Amino acid sequence: MHKLFIKDKKFYKNVAGIALPIALQGLITQGVNVMDTVMIGVVGETQLSAVSLANQFINIFHIFCMGIGMGASVLVARYYGMKDKESLKSTVSIMLRLCLAMATLFCVATIFLPKQIMQIYTTEEPIISNGARYLDYSVATYFLLGLSLTCTIVLRNVGQVKIPLYTSIGAFFVNVSANYIFIFGKFGAPRMEVAGAAVGTLIARIFEFAVICGYLFLKDKEIEFRVKDLFKPVGVLWKEYIRISIPVLVSDGILALGNNSVAMVIGRLGENFVAANAVTAVTQQLSSVMIQGFSQAGAIVTGYTLGEGDREKAHRQGYAFLGLGILFGFVAAVIIMLISGPMILAYNLSEETQRIARELMLSICLIVLFQATNSIMTKGVLRGGGDTKVLMLADNVFLWVASIPLGVLAGLVLHLPAFWIYFFLKIDQVLKAVWCVIRLRSGKWIKKIKSAEEMIKKR
Repeated sequence: MHKLFIKDKKFYKNVAGIALPIALQGLITQGVNVMDTVMIGVVGETQLSAVSLANQFINIFHIFCMGIGMGASVLVARYYGMKDKESLKSTVSIMLRLCLAMATLFCVATIFLPKQIMQIYTTEEPIISNGARYLDYSVATYFLLGLSLTCTIVLRNVGQVKIPLYTSIGAFFVNVSANYIFIFGKFGAPRMEVAGAAVGTLIARIFEFAVICGYLFLKDKEIEFRVKDLFKPVGVLWKEYIRISIPVLVSDGILALGNNSVAMVIGRLGENFVAANAVTAVTQQLSSVMIQGFSQAGAIVTGYTLGEGDREKAHRQGYAFLGLGILFGFVAAVIIMLISGPMILAYNLSEETQRIARELMLSICLIVLFQATNSIMTKGVLRGGGDTKVLMLADNVFLWVASIPLGVLAGLVLHLPAFWIYFFLKIDQVLKAVWCVIRLRSGKWIKKIKSAEEMIKKR
């Protein structure tokens, strides 16, 4: 059996060089979310709940785009390791076409069905009307978010981690300033409350899109992708993209629907539970940004190593990433314990909501221990190895067979305490942590990926 720690300073330096900027970018992004919820929480719990639930729908799109981008990243990292620039460009072109199609679909749904979307999550009319108003102002964000998110993933996979980081820092200040102005009606602007939060986010998305996509399409020298390449023939690479990337998209897409099913359960547990969950979700995301950074680093480094043709080295590195997952799980749990109290007190919450929030925080401390391991393995190493079909199956079996039925039973039938409702809603994280260790040991997760040239020769 391989060791959970390897004596390879270059490996850890390389991983840190990729993971830390990604983690810092994630921390800044979550900082924006914290400021959003704190500002809108000052207005009232109804508005906080409305924005939280409306963002659940937008998060479906976000996860779909992550699926498109991370699916493409498996190929991008491998082709970058092979130094195959034409296959790289074709992969990016396919990715952007899928992203634009998905943005159009969500845009149309939001324009014509904002109230119906909110009714999926709650039956309380004040929350529905506020959430629909938020969605009305969020229509354009789909195209901006989708393109900047997927292009960011591509840039990271070719070693360009600083540009996305600097962009996020700028977006943080743009978002916070715009939110302050439009939520509360400062400097002569109208007081827009919920709509103001949407406007602030839209302005930040415009900034991100301009910088990220402007850099990739006009200046980047690693891929040299330009707007005209969006329309280039991609031919035989569609088949390889579908084989490797579509399972990631399907997996993340169904996972998004599953997570929204979890949100539907939470939305029917009352306004206090919804508001408490909005607070704890932000805290959990803040504490796990390092995990997300190392997950993406795992996929990139594994892709590079396998692109160079070294399977044994990739397997050794997989165990090292497993060790990092265990370490960061404990670190994240400690961080949540330390910041949970101050985070809850930062919001204008009732005593009942505060009580529920404290229970949820304790449950999250337990869940994150397992979530860190399975995230770094499934979203990192195993995905980077091309094991996307099996991951698609595992992700959704554990969610739909365990988490959702047990969560519904705990919350809507047995009416258990908040701690146990949340634990059962997230029990798939525990089960996947055990499964991914078994999968890593088997070595079956390392798959061969063909270049466009190889596929043409085969024909």
